Amino acid sequence: MARKKTTETTENFIQEQPITQTLELNYMPYAMSVIVSRAIPEIDGFKPSHRKLLYTMYLMNLLKGDRTKSSNVVGQTMKLNPHGDGAIYETLVRLTEGNGALLVPFVDSKGNFGKQYSKDMAYAAPRYTEVKLAAICSEIFGDIEKNTVDFIDNYDGTIKEPSLLPTTFPNILANPNLGIAVGMASSICSFNLSELCEATIQYIKDASIDLCDHLPAPDFSTGGELIYNRKGLEQIYKTGRGSFKLRAKYHFDQKNSCIEIYEIPYTTNIESIIDKVLALAKSGKIRDITDIRDETDLNGLKITLDIKRNTNPQLLMHKLFSLTPLSDSFSCNFNVLIQGRPMTLGVGEILKYWVAFRMGSIRRQLAFDIGKKEEKFHLLMGLSKILLDIDKAISIIRNTEQESMVVPNLMQGFEIDQIQGEYIAEIKLRNINKEYILRRTEELKTLADEIETLKDTLKSDGKIRNIICKQLKSVQKKYGKPRKTEIVQEDAVITITKDDLIEDYGIRLFLTAENYFKKIPLASLRSAGEQKLKEEDKILYELEATNRSEILFFSDQCNVYKMKAYDIPDTKASILGEYLPNLLGMEADERILYMTATTDYSGFLVFFFENGKAAKVQLSAYATKMNRRKLVNAYSARAKLIYMEKLEEEADFLLLRDQDKATLLNSEMIPFNVSKNASGIQVYTLKKNSFVSAVYKPEAFHSDEIAYYRTKKIPTTGHFIQEKDKAANGFHLQQTLDTNV
Repeated sequence: MARKKTTETTENFIQEQPITQTLELNYMPYAMSVIVSRAIPEIDGFKPSHRKLLYTMYLMNLLKGDRTKSSNVVGQTMKLNPHGDGAIYETLVRLTEGNGALLVPFVDSKGNFGKQYSKDMAYAAPRYTEVKLAAICSEIFGDIEKNTVDFIDNYDGTIKEPSLLPTTFPNILANPNLGIAVGMASSICSFNLSELCEATIQYIKDASIDLCDHLPAPDFSTGGELIYNRKGLEQIYKTGRGSFKLRAKYHFDQKNSCIEIYEIPYTTNIESIIDKVLALAKSGKIRDITDIRDETDLNGLKITLDIKRNTNPQLLMHKLFSLTPLSDSFSCNFNVLIQGRPMTLGVGEILKYWVAFRMGSIRRQLAFDIGKKEEKFHLLMGLSKILLDIDKAISIIRNTEQESMVVPNLMQGFEIDQIQGEYIAEIKLRNINKEYILRRTEELKTLADEIETLKDTLKSDGKIRNIICKQLKSVQKKYGKPRKTEIVQEDAVITITKDDLIEDYGIRLFLTAENYFKKIPLASLRSAGEQKLKEEDKILYELEATNRSEILFFSDQCNVYKMKAYDIPDTKASILGEYLPNLLGMEADERILYMTATTDYSGFLVFFFENGKAAKVQLSAYATKMNRRKLVNAYSARAKLIYMEKLEEEADFLLLRDQDKATLLNSEMIPFNVSKNASGIQVYTLKKNSFVSAVYKPEAFHSDEIAYYRTKKIPTTGHFIQEKDKAANGFHLQQTLDTNV
């Protein structure tokens, strides 16, 4: 029976449910809670956690009082925020002046609160730090007690808290605000308070203004430089989406040969920068830095780079800007909650909603003041009536037997209402004199004028806007500061090409018969020993180039493989080097015959074939815009290639036929081919079964009468090799391919 009961219980507990219904009932409430009550700021510029914390400090009289321990604030805030002391203290840290995360900090702090620009600089525990509200919070809470904003119950309904704060300036744009919700995020940059107030005033006067003329660019607490692109900023101001570039500030200490970085982008930190620079130095991409140190102290941020004496510091820094977080982008996504709805707004639209919100707050304040003054006016009107007969009032009070009848008798005797009667009955005995009553009733005219003025203001949108502008001017005057982030025009920024980022130094390239390749820096080659090779392997070619060169490898299958020298790792003489089939992705049984290097594709190539033909091709024919790694049909496949070489200027070549005849010709006699795989022209007339067996440079052929073999026209039949030249050159001439390809 017990087993049957368990089964029934399980069956009742587990129910099938469509996934769409599960999402709607379970996931959507969570998602909306995160969006509306946690991650996205509202028009006052605060998230709920910020608002609860600051309002708690306001209730603790920390706007005018002395600092108190942070742990005290954290504990009191838990009456409004149930998320735990750790989360509350992290929120408090970010709002402090000491942490430096905000351009306009709201908390005056004492102690170690870490730093925005360092992820390893931990803040002290709340029992060691002290806080109070910064002076500018008087603008955040101004007239909050005058019903300027709605109040709602806290999480357990024991106290009330404001749903928004009546900020007298557009705080939503005065401080950076980052938040990640469910399915959406918010990323709002900060603007200089003085510039923001001025731009808001101009916007209130004329909503059609170009905000870029009055709000130059964002500003950040960490300073740095902002690369100004008006078109990009106009897009952000209009749509609320876009990005702009920030970069670090530095100065060069020539005496100590070091670069000191003292301001960095808001989006990065010291540790990320140092780690990236170290990685670049270890990989050999940056060779000019000898040491890097974090010298941040009480005076502020400082990263020191020790550099080599002959280094160009400006070029080095521009390389670092391209390769490290010393230059970073801030992506904007101005998502703001407007009356509980998330909206992506441009700067102009945010100002529009903020002005509307602020006008509503001022109207509520005016209505509150009018109500208070009307109450006072009503009481004084009752007081003025007893001025006509003070003795009568005293007589009524004296002759009333029951205390509860004093007010009704006064109401009847002077034709006043209960509120006025209560007020008169509470007047002290010493104040029931003509002088006191006259002095109080003289306020009636002043009160009437003030009430009339307030009502006129309440009815006039223009007057309310003037109040907002006046308050903005006051904020600008009291709290405005010079901008921290310097604006640098985009066209003034030095453009760094990809080649500028490549470390340039001399190298020597080696190609072996077994298709091994080495790239060795000249600096390490000077102290190197003998080149290590595989057994029975030998070096076919070696040439000097630079690390910015492009290397061309010609294979026996008429392919050319291209690689940037800087993409190939440096090696040493004591290492075999790179195996080219693996490095280049060559075909099976393919072999590299020749290599050359170039930086500008100047010069030309000459090809000599076994059938007596020769071709000449501009090296630029092998240049490609798409950076292709492999080109097919690099030269003619119609006859066997005997010799090829890259030349910068015309040169002489000695061609051997069947090891019995030779001819000396100049490459100038060979016309350029339009196509790189052209078969060329006949330069050597061959009889049946004859072939060109070898090609030499004249200096490699020993002869006292080398001019004997020169031809003045092509094609040529050549000259028989003299016996003494055969003897001088040890003629078995078996080195057909060994001499070149």
